[in-house]
This record gives sequence, structure tokens and C-alpha cells, in this order.
Amino acid sequence: MAFESFVQAAIPRFDGHYNHWSMLMENFLRSKEFWPVVTIGVQEPATGTTLSEAQNAELDSLRLKDLKEKNYLFQAIDRSILETIMCKDTSKQIWDSMKKLYQGTTKAKQVHSPWTLSIANKMRIHGERLEYVTIVEKILCSMTEKFNYIGSLLVHEQKINLQDKEEVALKAVSSSKGTD
Repeated sequence: MAFESFVQAAIPRFDGHYNHWSMLMENFLRSKEFWPVVTIGVQEPATGTTLSEAQNAELDSLRLKDLKEKNYLFQAIDRSILETIMCKDTSKQIWDSMKKLYQGTTKAKQVHSPWTLSIANKMRIHGERLEYVTIVEKILCSMTEKFNYIGSLLVHEQKINLQDKEEVALKAVSSSKGTD
């Protein structure tokens, strides 16, 4: 008797490239027959509504699918990214939040990699400003020694800018002295 070996499909990890990840994740969830839970969600009955046994069973089945799907999404999305999503009650809310935050813009793909999001979240927790320049500065400061030349270029640029400002100020002072 021959047995087929079955390999469990890996859960696609979100790496900052939403369009690629969402395509892989959608395919994964469709293969598990959970996709309708993402698109439609679990429709909870109004308070006081009496359900038949069949309706209760169907609702329990949908709730279980939603729970399993949330588990897959939690495994697929880095903790630092999940912390930026305010509402995590249902898989549909998680999916919609990810879509809203990451779909479409190139800047989001570049700036919101899991590593930069981790830095941004740490900065937010410690009350630091979250400007793009600040995040880039933090990343540059945390680079290994082989990237030191980048830091020295930035320092050199700051010196040049400072010299330019000093020259303008000196010209202004000397021209005002000449008119006295």
C-alpha cells in the first residue's frame, strides 16, 4: 500500500511587500477554505435573536474558522506590525487593517519593513518623533562598521551646511558694519 507524503504549506510571512504577501496569504487561506471569513466576516446575530440549532451550529463553525484564520494571520505578521493594528477582534478586521496600512504605496513598502517598523514602534513607545529623517538616522546609527562611510558623509554634509550658514551670517554682519 503506497502512502503519499503530504507537506504542510508554510504560512506566508509579511515582509513589507503587501501585494505579494496578500496574494500568497489569500491562496493559503483559500486552500484552508477560510477565505469567505476574511471577505464577509462573521455576522453576529442581533441581541435577543433566537437561532435554530442549525443556525447556532453554523455560527459556531464560522467563529471557529475565524479563530483559526486569526491564528494564521498572527503567525504571518510580525508582532511589531500587529501592535500598529488597533483592532484585532476578527480576522476580517486584521486583514482590512493590513490592506489599509500597506496596500499600494511604494513608500509604505520601503519604510514599513518589519525592521523599520520595530524601530518606529520603539521610538513611539519612548515618546520620540516619528519623522522619516529620524527613522533613517536611527537605522544609520545601528549599521555595522562596514557602513561607517555613510555616517561620515552625513557628518561632512552637516559641516558644509553649517559653514554655509556661518558665511551668510558673516556677510550680513560685515555688510551692516559697512553701512554704519
